[in-house]
Amino acid sequence: MLRLDDLALFVNTADHGSLSAAARKLDISPAVASAALKRLEQQLEARLFVRSTRSLRLTPEGEQFLAHARNALESLAQGRRLLAGGREDIAGVLQLSAPSDFGRNVLLPWLDEFQCEHPRLSLRLQLSDRVADLFRQAVDIALRYGEPEDSSLVALPLAAGNRRVLCASPGYFARYGRPQRPEDLTRHNCLLYQLGGRVHDRWSFSEGRREQMVTVAGDRVCDDADVVRRWALAGQGLTYKSWLDVAGDIHAGRLELALPQYRGEVTPLNLICAHRAQLSKPVHRLRDFVQSRCAALLVGAPWN
Repeated sequence: MLRLDDLALFVNTADHGSLSAAARKLDISPAVASAALKRLEQQLEARLFVRSTRSLRLTPEGEQFLAHARNALESLAQGRRLLAGGREDIAGVLQLSAPSDFGRNVLLPWLDEFQCEHPRLSLRLQLSDRVADLFRQAVDIALRYGEPEDSSLVALPLAAGNRRVLCASPGYFARYGRPQRPEDLTRHNCLLYQLGGRVHDRWSFSEGRREQMVTVAGDRVCDDADVVRRWALAGQGLTYKSWLDVAGDIHAGRLELALPQYRGEVTPLNLICAHRAQLSKPVHRLRDFVQSRCAALLVGAPWN
């Protein structure tokens, strides 16, 4: 099998018209260069250069082989550039905004894994339930539940089939029992979430074609969804949360579902940006990465 370093020596020798000059460029000794050229000629069973004490020129066989050697080296170099380019594209700084609960408790370990795969990528993460202004804030993309109110924004689905589920801690159910129907929620302490100054106290449930809206109340309201989840874990009441946010807690037994026979409202998770020009290779890779992990969580959802 021909050696790449022997081919490189042959091409450099032809370019410089000197074996010693080629050896200096490749940082090898003249003796090593001479042995490499001799080895190549033996493998090809052809003499590539006519050599004398003062001159060196290609033989007809050498001139014929030179084009093939150049093409082989250039093809390999191009392959290396393509591989390097693929790695280099997943680099730079990606500024990302995500909801507080999903960001802290679900997304963070996923981002650790993503950066291990792409170590040249830096992330600037903003966690907030307030909707990021993608035109004014230093944010490239945002992960958000629900469709964007601004139709000019670009929204790519991450978990289109995600829904809200009703859940509480085992301790809460042990003390206060489980609701059997949506209307039973009026007798339970419901942990409420506030967004944009509005308290989300109308929870919807569907059974078949029948949809039911219940107005709930409770003694705790917060504009940070992670706090509402923590209250639920502490046994303070029932919460109506995105399945993606609580799937890990439910699988671990920290939270338990209530009214599993009813379907909560659809709460799609989307990747949002201001312009399609922002859909760079790192963004597409991150989107595919998060989408695949959301799909794995949705497999165990109660409505599937």
